[in-house]
Amino acid sequence: MALWHYHPHVDLERRPDGDDDPIQRATPPKELRPDDIRVSDSEREQVVAVLGQAAGEGRLTLDEYTDRVEQAYAARTRGELVPLLRDLPVGQGQAQPIWATPAGEAQVWTPRPAAAADRTERLLAIFGEDSRKGHWIVPAKVEVRTIFGGCELHFEDAQIQHPVTRVEATVIFGGVTLFVPEGVEVRLSGAAIFGGKDTKLRDAPRPGAPVIEVACLILFGGVEVRPPKRRWLTKE
Repeated sequence: MALWHYHPHVDLERRPDGDDDPIQRATPPKELRPDDIRVSDSEREQVVAVLGQAAGEGRLTLDEYTDRVEQAYAARTRGELVPLLRDLPVGQGQAQPIWATPAGEAQVWTPRPAAAADRTERLLAIFGEDSRKGHWIVPAKVEVRTIFGGCELHFEDAQIQHPVTRVEATVIFGGVTLFVPEGVEVRLSGAAIFGGKDTKLRDAPRPGAPVIEVACLILFGGVEVRPPKRRWLTKE
């Protein structure tokens, strides 16, 4: 027969520490780190605005700009937004969100060089072709002239120097194609006689994105804006 033994110094209904409340006995919650705080829509928009200014100053290529904007809109915590701004200075009239500046680190504004401010880039194609691609510095104004020829402007790896870039395209029996990442604002204007102007960009412009104004004069030709070619298609 089993015997039950009573131990006078052990209370089965009471913990030795005297804590009877199961809620109090639970492990205290871990302290929330600043990087783990959920971001709001307004915080995402602040980051996108900073990225737009950086692209307009030539600090980011348009490809880098669109990539970071996509990451900003997909971010769920502040820790996911911080790396998008870590290599960018505080600009004039556009401060970074206070949480984006690491504690103890002073960020210094570096003025944008004005060497390309008054320069005009010119492309001319007569019975031939001309292009600007890869890494190139985009001035405030670009002039493109084609006569029985074609020109291509690739902006995906270019450094934009101004919030607004103006492209003047005169096309006579030819064509001009601009390759611009999605999310950048492109404004097409001008006249087309026996020709046309069109954009294949599908996404709406991002808030604060650089602007490319394209003024066209077309006679038996066309001006077209397209997203960049896929990288794997351009590899030889």
